[in-house]
Amino acid sequence: MQPYELTLAAAADAVHARRLSPVELVDSVLDRIEKVEPHLGAYVTLTAEQARRAAREAEHEVAHGRCRGPLHGIPMGLKDLIDVAGMATTASSRVRADHRATADSTVAARLSAAGAILLGKTHTHEFAFGLTTPQTRNAWDHGKVAGGSSGGSAVAVASGTATFALGTDTGGSIRVPAALNGVVGLKPTYGLVPRHGVTSLSWSLDHVGPITRTVQDATLVLTALAGHDPRDPASLSVPAMHYQPGAGTDLTGLRIGLPRTYYFDNVHPHVESAVRHAIGQLEALGAHLVEVDIPMTRYIQATQWGLMVPEAGAYHENTLRTVPELYQEDVRILLEAAELMSAGDYIRAQRARTLMRAEWARILEDVDVIAAPSVPMTAAGADQETVTWPDGTIEAVSDAYVRLNAPANITGLPALTVPVGHDPAGMPIGMQLLGPPLGEPTLLRIGHAYEQTQPTRELATVA
Repeated sequence: MQPYELTLAAAADAVHARRLSPVELVDSVLDRIEKVEPHLGAYVTLTAEQARRAAREAEHEVAHGRCRGPLHGIPMGLKDLIDVAGMATTASSRVRADHRATADSTVAARLSAAGAILLGKTHTHEFAFGLTTPQTRNAWDHGKVAGGSSGGSAVAVASGTATFALGTDTGGSIRVPAALNGVVGLKPTYGLVPRHGVTSLSWSLDHVGPITRTVQDATLVLTALAGHDPRDPASLSVPAMHYQPGAGTDLTGLRIGLPRTYYFDNVHPHVESAVRHAIGQLEALGAHLVEVDIPMTRYIQATQWGLMVPEAGAYHENTLRTVPELYQEDVRILLEAAELMSAGDYIRAQRARTLMRAEWARILEDVDVIAAPSVPMTAAGADQETVTWPDGTIEAVSDAYVRLNAPANITGLPALTVPVGHDPAGMPIGMQLLGPPLGEPTLLRIGHAYEQTQPTRELATVA
C-alpha cells in the first residue's frame, strides 16, 4: 500500500510511531496529484513547495517528541471558499480572481495549529451555488458529475490526492459530492464549526465540515474544528470536546427512524435497495427500527430556496450590478432571480423553518437518528440536466440532489453520509444519518459501527 492510500487514522498512527515520515506521506500524495489531477480537476491552486516545507518541519517536530495530535503531518485540501492568509480565495469565480486573504479563517487556523499540511485549494461550484462542480470530474467515472458544491474536496479524498478535506454545506454541498464519490461527509450542527473567514452563500444555512475516507477520520477532524468563535455570530457557546467514533459495533438500545414518507419517494431502485440493506445491517447490530413520517414535506424545497436565494442575492448585490458578466450563467440567473423575490417570500420561508424545526424536534424525541438515502440517484452524466422518474415526474438534476439534503440545512441538524455500496455501473451510493442538535457523537458511533462490518473501501480507480 502506498502512503497516499492510507486513511487519516492509519497515516497518523504511522507518522506518530515514526514508521512513516510526513515528508514521505506528502511526497506520495503530491506524486498522486501529478498523476491523476489532469484527469480530475479537483484543485484550483496547489501549494506543493509550501507543503513540502511544512512536511519537513512536521517531521522535525515529531522526531523531537513535539507531536501536536493526530492531524500532525497529514496532508489536506481546503475548499476554495476558506481563507488562508496570503492565498487566493476565488470561490472558483472570475468575480474574485484577484482576491487574496489577509488572515486565516478560523477553521484553517485550527487545522494549522493541529499540524495539518495544506496541499491546496479545491474547486467549488461557483460561490457554492450549485450541486455539480462542473470544473471537476467524478473520481469513479470522468463522464459523470462530481457533485457539489464541494466537488473538488470530495474527489480529492476519493482519489487519494488529499488525506482529508474541508467542504461547506448549504443545501447538501458536503453530503452530495461525498455520496457521489464514495467517501464520508459530515455536516455538523449549525454553529458547531465556526464560519469566520469562509465565503458565504446563505448565512442562515451555511455549515463547514470534513470530507474523509472513514467515519473515524471524520471524528478526528471534527475534534480539531469544533468550538466557539465569537467572530461568527452563529457560533454555539459549547465547550470543545474530543469526539470518539465508538469502539464496537453493538447498537443495542438505539432507535433508528425509518422514513415512511419523502426520503424514499422518487429514489432510484439501486439506491433504495442499498440503503435499505444498510439499515437492515444496523438493525442486525442491535438497533431498533421505528417508522416515522417526515413533516411538512410539500414545503421543504420551497423553504430551502426561499431562504437561500434571497440571502445569496443580498451577499452578491454589489458585484451582480457592477460585473454581472463575470458570473457563470447558471449562477448569475439564480442571483438575478433573488431580486424578484419579495420580503414577504423570505419571511414566509423563515416562518416555515421555525415550524419545521419544532416538528423535527418532536420526531427526534422518539428516535435517536433518522436513516435515509443521501441522494436519490448516483452521479448524473456531465451534460445531463434532468432525470425522469418511473411515475413520469421530470426533475432537474440539481433539485434531485438537494431534495433529500435540504431538511438538515433548514433545521440546522447534524447529518452524516457514509458509503453503502455501488450501483451496477460501479457508481457509489450513500446513506444519510440525521440526528438532534449536537447529536454528532451518536451519528459517528452508528456510522463507525456500520463501517466496521464492511470490507475495506478502495480508493476510486482513476484512468
